[in-house]
Amino acid sequence: MQIQHNFSLKKHNTFGIEAKARQFAAVHSLADLKTVLEENPNEKKFVLGGGSNMLLTQDIDALVIHVDLKGKEILKQDDNFVWVESQAGENWHEFVLWTINQNFGGLENMSLIPGNVGTTPVQNIGAYGTEMKDTFVSCDAMNIVSHEMRTFTKEDCNFGYRESIFKHEAKDQYIITSVIFKLTKNNHKINTSYGDIIKELESKNITNPSLKDVSNAVIAIRQSKLPDPKELGNSGSFFKNPIISRTLFNEVKEKFPEIKHYDVSETEVKVPAGWLIEQAGFKGKRFGDAGIHKNQALVLVNYGNATGQEILNVSKDIQKTIFEKYGIAIEAEVNVI
Repeated sequence: MQIQHNFSLKKHNTFGIEAKARQFAAVHSLADLKTVLEENPNEKKFVLGGGSNMLLTQDIDALVIHVDLKGKEILKQDDNFVWVESQAGENWHEFVLWTINQNFGGLENMSLIPGNVGTTPVQNIGAYGTEMKDTFVSCDAMNIVSHEMRTFTKEDCNFGYRESIFKHEAKDQYIITSVIFKLTKNNHKINTSYGDIIKELESKNITNPSLKDVSNAVIAIRQSKLPDPKELGNSGSFFKNPIISRTLFNEVKEKFPEIKHYDVSETEVKVPAGWLIEQAGFKGKRFGDAGIHKNQALVLVNYGNATGQEILNVSKDIQKTIFEKYGIAIEAEVNVI
């Protein structure tokens, strides 16, 4: 393991932003990770996984630690469930496909989400009616200062909508090294509650879908709406879907009766941010090399040489316009660095 200096991060972030790390080290084992932390106690640390949920607006004046721990294994199983552990550096989508090929259920609706396994608890990723917390058991993490390992249970993590302890109390204190999931072996809970999945399955004349069928449907939907980061720089959904009070929703609905929504509770409503952005006229717009994708208004893209700051400016313009038009504040899902 060597520390590299003035290292380009262009290939380490899915937006394809050119930014440099003052120092960079890729770690492939717990021993590597402990060594780099022990030997650089006074360096500011920046933890990098798959680079899929961040927007770099500047060079990183720190030691960037790229977590590249690989491996997955079945820890235990009974007649109905299996407990699977994945190391943090495993690609999430490849891990999901591996579980499906083993006929393990629970992750299929989150196929093709970019990034690595180790960052999934931070964001509590989710898609098409499922969230990572639904199958999460625990994760192991190394304390950046003491280098001691700690196991975080599901209860410890304080999961919420795209939220966890790692974005709040434990932020910048731990590096997640592995994650354990509890998945079904039979009697799978097939979730096709989202209309897009139902339509995709119907188009294939599938009435009794398997895990693979659901995964294939999700992949087809995502590929039709979301650009491949290898071809067009992006970070997937840039904004969270706002959850607002029913009082505010009713006020907005009076002015905009066609507004889309999902009931969260008696007092709260979730509004699709993509719908708000599209209705505000941003879908497909381009500002230099920064823009909004033509097929999915939630996705901001880098057409080639956009800077992180240019993409950030577009996002702020969207937020300002949405708030002025609807009185609804939308938050970035992507971490802005």
